[in-house]
Amino acid sequence: MRSRKATVSFVHPSEEAFARLLDYYRIRWEYEPHTFVLRTDADGNPKECFTPDFYLPDYNLYVELTVRRANLNRRKRRKIALLRALRPDIHIKLMSPRDFEKLMLKYGVERAPLDADEE
Repeated sequence: MRSRKATVSFVHPSEEAFARLLDYYRIRWEYEPHTFVLRTDADGNPKECFTPDFYLPDYNLYVELTVRRANLNRRKRRKIALLRALRPDIHIKLMSPRDFEKLMLKYGVERAPLDADEE
């Protein structure tokens, strides 16, 4: 199990807040452990990939956090839809900014900004 004591370089503060919540409830997690190829070129080289933010091995679930920037959210939704079409065996939850804020409030975790730049 990773914990906040482990050296992890999160891309966004919301990811660190989510990891703290998982640690508190002793939910095992992995940060960006897998990259899924969504499209390849004619030679089989990856052209488009998707790396979900978290994997929760005890739940066989990937979690992708979103931000407030609509263009990034559209891109993530499109990639997740493509991943689901290509790999129906992969379970993934897209957590909207609203869902994330509700979760943080419910469990008393300090609010993390959701509008910084991220992929």
